[in-house]
Amino acid sequence: MRFQRFKEKELPMQDLETIGLAAGGQLLLNVDDLKALLSGGRTSLMQLNNLEAENIKIKSLDAKLSLQPDGKGKVNLLIHPVYRRAVKPDFISEEDALQLQKGGLSNLLKVSTDGQGRRKELLVEYDADTREFIVSDVEKILAPDMVNGDFLTPAQKEAFRKGKEVQMPDHTAFAYTAVNAQGIRANKLALIASVLIDGGLSYALYKGLNALFNQKHDADAGKLSAGYDNAVRDMEEQVNFHHQEAPLPNRITR
Repeated sequence: MRFQRFKEKELPMQDLETIGLAAGGQLLLNVDDLKALLSGGRTSLMQLNNLEAENIKIKSLDAKLSLQPDGKGKVNLLIHPVYRRAVKPDFISEEDALQLQKGGLSNLLKVSTDGQGRRKELLVEYDADTREFIVSDVEKILAPDMVNGDFLTPAQKEAFRKGKEVQMPDHTAFAYTAVNAQGIRANKLALIASVLIDGGLSYALYKGLNALFNQKHDADAGKLSAGYDNAVRDMEEQVNFHHQEAPLPNRITR
C-alpha cells in the first residue's frame, strides 16, 4: 500500500535537478511518480538524459527511481536502471528465480536470517522492466486496516503482507506488489484503502489499477461497490473538515 512515508521537503532536490527531474527548486515529475517516491515505492520506468557522475557520462538511461533514508536524517535518491541480466538473490534457487522471471510465480516468500542471526520473512518479486529481483521485508509492508469501508481481519492483513490475494465482502480482490508505482494490483480499476494513524483514519485513493497477476480486468472492473462510494464520501468529508479547521495534513493522500 502506498501511504505517504516522506515529506516533499525531504526530497533530494539537488540530485533530482542533476538528472533533469527538477529545475529552480521546482519538481518536473508527474503526480503518480511523485506519489510513488513519497510513499517509499518505485516510480514508473522513465528516460533520464545527459547523466554525469564520477567522470562517467551517460547520454540516455532508462530507469526507475526510489528514495532511501540513510539513518542520519538524510533521504537518498536511488536509481534502478535496466540491467542486462538479472542477478538472483543468493537465498533463492535457480529454479525459483526462473519461475519468477518467466511469470510462473507472482512472488516468492522465503525465510532468511540477517547478520545477527534474526529470522526474517522476505518477499521476492521480479521486475521485468528493469530485469531486477525486488526483495521486501514482510514486517515493513504496510497492510491497510480497511478497504472500501470494510475492515481486514488479522489473517487478511498477514496474507497481504505475504503477497497473497485478499478478497473483500464487496468482491474487490487485491494483492501487494513492489513492482509497480502504486504498490497494489486489483480486480477493480479503483479502490480506497484506509489505515488507522494516531486514532484517526488516513485514506488513499487508488485509480487505474493494474490487474491481478497473470489476469485481465473483466467487464465489471469499472463497476465499483457501494462500499467504495461510501468510502469516497467519508474521505471527502474528512478532507473538507481539515480544510476548514487547519491545513491539510501530509498523511492524507488523494
